[in-house]
Amino acid sequence: MRRLLSGCGILASQGAGFTFLEKGWLGICGDTIDYIGREKPAGVYDEVRDMTGLLLIPGLINAHTHTPMTLLRGVGSGLALQEWLFDKVFPVEDRLTPEDVRVGTELALLEMISTGTTSFSDMYMMPEETARAVLDSGMKANICRPVQCFDPEEPGEKNSRVQESVRLYDAYNGAGDGRLLVDFCVHAEYTCTPEVTRCYAGLVRERGGNLHIHLSETKKEHDECLARYGVTPARWFADLGAFDAGAFAAHCVWVTGEDMELMKRYGVSAVHNPTSNMKLGSGFMPLRELLDAGINVALGTDGASSNNNLNLLEEMHLAAVIHNGFRQDPTAVKPEEILKMATVNGARLQRRGDTGELKVGKKADIVALDMRSPHMVPNLDPLALLCYSAQGSDVRMTMVDGKILYENGRFYTLDAERIRRSAQGCVERLYR
Repeated sequence: MRRLLSGCGILASQGAGFTFLEKGWLGICGDTIDYIGREKPAGVYDEVRDMTGLLLIPGLINAHTHTPMTLLRGVGSGLALQEWLFDKVFPVEDRLTPEDVRVGTELALLEMISTGTTSFSDMYMMPEETARAVLDSGMKANICRPVQCFDPEEPGEKNSRVQESVRLYDAYNGAGDGRLLVDFCVHAEYTCTPEVTRCYAGLVRERGGNLHIHLSETKKEHDECLARYGVTPARWFADLGAFDAGAFAAHCVWVTGEDMELMKRYGVSAVHNPTSNMKLGSGFMPLRELLDAGINVALGTDGASSNNNLNLLEEMHLAAVIHNGFRQDPTAVKPEEILKMATVNGARLQRRGDTGELKVGKKADIVALDMRSPHMVPNLDPLALLCYSAQGSDVRMTMVDGKILYENGRFYTLDAERIRRSAQGCVERLYR
């Protein structure tokens, strides 16, 4: 099918940045963008859709989250990370069933689709349930099974999570015509042993895999790793071979200059999770330093228990303002950099070179925002408006691979009422 979107504002890619087309035209052939311009194209399209008053942007990419944790939204609020995780989160997670994981994921998909996210990188247990939910929804995702080990005597090849991770890769990587990719994962230095991490890193290297980790999220994590091993978490992972095939690291709040050099050398991307870092009191990621070091930085929400939502437009807003305030410099982070973090940088991290931009030849992963809302008027600077004014509720359409998943409050691939009822049932059982 060929579809033409007309009369809309378009934030298209131009070189390494963006250009704004007012009252532009965007053509889609099947799952791919085949035209962007100010004039109506000459080709014939099956459908011409009037998008007057809307702004088209690339689909947003949530580069670090834990989708089933929508069922833990708000659990342990007001606690530091270690207490929140070990005393509040883990006990609830021990009670989760496969049905809970499936429903929690579906609830997250509703939230992300309706606020403009088209792809996400997920880290959670029972990932087969997440995989099936994603395939049914029409979204894109990079999923993984986190590897953990607390037994220093356990050999890596005997670790059940390592085995589950490899089985997941073999079963689902590339499913849904490539919409679903499978990454590898070590949860964190403080939740895994060197032996298991070294063994697992070898398996990742054999498959040319992409490793998803938590890295230097808190000062406590960072300092305790130094006390245990005499090296930072980044050096710990690198020395064990975990970065050899490529990796991306969530948080990076306490990374050092030497850590950044390591990340640059190995091509490790960083994921900024501003709301989670602020809520848990973890600190400020050295965003400017990471960007200036040439490190690919993407944007994530983290899980709904530490955020408490999955609204990436809100993350863009927070990332755009907190570093300016912290550094007392209104030019510290630019809106263009923030939008790239939420789109093309996330695509690079996910190894999806065919998305993240509105550009001819790229996949039609597109979000339409309503520019007629009072807080979006006037449109004097589209990039600034997107970072400082736009809300998740402004999303009017979310499209993945040329297929409309959500439009004007209606979900086309998910049964929202059934998911809400199921989620309430899960919550009543988990917390009774």
